Order: sequence, then C-alpha cells, then structure tokens
Amino acid sequence: MVDLSRRGFFRGRPRPRAELRPPWALSEERFIDQCTRCNECLKACPQKILVAGDGGYPTVDFKLGECTFCGDCLSVCQPKALLRQDADQSAWPYKAAIGEDCLPHQGVECRVCGDFCNVRAIRFAPRLGGSPLPDIDTELCTGCGACVVACPVVAISVR
Repeated sequence: MVDLSRRGFFRGRPRPRAELRPPWALSEERFIDQCTRCNECLKACPQKILVAGDGGYPTVDFKLGECTFCGDCLSVCQPKALLRQDADQSAWPYKAAIGEDCLPHQGVECRVCGDFCNVRAIRFAPRLGGSPLPDIDTELCTGCGACVVACPVVAISVR
C-alpha cells in the first residue's frame, strides 16, 4: 500500500485547477494561498460575473456578462488576493480569441462581437467570396468579455 500522506495529498488546502480569476488577482499560486473564499468579491461585483469556481475560489464567468473593471471586487478583498500594485497596472493579461465555430468562418454574415466591443478591438476584414472575418487587435483588447456574451454560437473565449 502506498503512503499518500508522504506525497502531499493530505496536506493543506486542496489545489483547484487554474481558472480565470477576477481582475488584479495575484499569480495563481499566491492567489490560492491568500484567498479565504469569503465571497465578498462575488457579492461586490455589479455585473454578477464572479462565481464560486473549483474549490470555492472566485472565477469569472463571461456567459453572465462582461467585466467593466470597476474595481469593486478589488476594494472589498480583505486578504489582498486581488491587489493592484500601481495605477498603471492592467487588470489582467487575458485577451479574447475567436474559434473556428465563428459564423463568418462558416460562411454566415455576423458582426455581433464587433458591435459589443467598446474599444473596437474587433475588426472585420473583407474577403472575396465570403463573409468578412473577425480579427482581434490584441493591443486594444482588454479581455472584458463583452464579445463572449454577445456571440450567438459561443465561438469566443478569453484566455
């Protein structure tokens, strides 16, 4: 029989799989160590996109809406698992990505994601013989998720 306690299976808190954390989250390992799972950030989010994920740790669910980066989650985080180092720090490094299920890739005209992108990071390049294809300018994209919730075929993810 294998002694599992020697392999760390029964020590400390369980380590959840990495998920999309709230804005200004510490690195995954530090976030898990700091976060007490008090759910104050979930309650504070006016968009209601923060939900309890794996292990009860907060995660972002863009199927529920977009992030406005208001900072309400940041301001209520007492254990400082969400922490803005300086005023110029971006909320996170995540960007939107469009998959092959995107309707224009299937020959169907659709520009819904571009209509919902407030920073105009999604542009549609014309092409001969087909619907214009979306292209994301990663320099402009904030990873807010507005395009995710708007996509009728769930072809966009933020990662």
